Amino acid sequence: MGISTEDPALAPVPMADNSSIHTPVMLERTIELLSPALAHDGAVLVDATLGMAGHAEAFLERFPDLTLVGIDRDTDALSIAQERLAAFGTRVHFAHAVYDEIGTVLADRGLPRVSGILFDLGVSSLQLDRVDRGFSYSQDAPLDMRMDATTERTAAVILATYSEGELRRLFYEFGDEKLAPRYASKIVQRREIEPFETSAQLVDVLIAATPAAAQRAGHPAKRVFQALRIEVNQELSVLERAIPAAIDALELHGRMVVLAYQSLEDRIVKRALQARAASTAPRGLPVELPEHRPELKLLVRGAELASESERERNPRATSVRLRAVERLRDVA
Repeated sequence: MGISTEDPALAPVPMADNSSIHTPVMLERTIELLSPALAHDGAVLVDATLGMAGHAEAFLERFPDLTLVGIDRDTDALSIAQERLAAFGTRVHFAHAVYDEIGTVLADRGLPRVSGILFDLGVSSLQLDRVDRGFSYSQDAPLDMRMDATTERTAAVILATYSEGELRRLFYEFGDEKLAPRYASKIVQRREIEPFETSAQLVDVLIAATPAAAQRAGHPAKRVFQALRIEVNQELSVLERAIPAAIDALELHGRMVVLAYQSLEDRIVKRALQARAASTAPRGLPVELPEHRPELKLLVRGAELASESERERNPRATSVRLRAVERLRDVA
């Protein structure tokens, strides 16, 4: 994973081989943070956003006794990951699922609790770099944007069926787009003439509707495409369910690392982790009872960024925000 439309690296990468289009973001730091939870017999790591298995492969190589559960909603990514991790045999279990289904995935495999969990959010390299998936506004393609091609709702469906008010709300909330009213109006006008089928059609309308001064501030389509992608895949509502479910799946002293690539994601992660890392003792209570102690310990101060050298080597690390926690106590 590791791309969002806030990321400046939008140009497709040649598909020479899978490793060339996916450099895992903050790999060594992720391993460092999760290592204390994985260095014991029977350790299980969940890669909740498996993608093309760059992080997963590194963990399996670094921890010879580790079992990994890889979850992804993208069937293309799962196929690549299965091929890439084939050498690890029965140490790897794959699940075609959305990451808020982590509890069900683990229950189906008889795993009530796990040692570590990794989330690498955003659009994966595979999804962005393959033009026909329709995630990038820089290449003409069908307006798809589905992370899971087995689902029905596409960006084209949203543009064809949402009211002007719904489109305006969508662009405001998920894209922080100041020109949302103008864009929504022009889209509705245009679709009465012909339906939106390709990214180029949408980009043309957005550029035409954008004042010259605003165009100098960045590509007019960036925030609209982000908003559509989030809506198509219900990314934020899924994430709101996924983080609490993942915390519940951690064993005592288990650890979780989350890599987020845009502020809407990071805000959800921050609030969920901080809520469970705070005492629930009523104000004024002279002694904190065990049941009021924090469930989690925050392992990094705020959100950690990639180093300058990594950002130079891998532009896809530019916008990453890393948060990590350790489970301190179980909740009855």
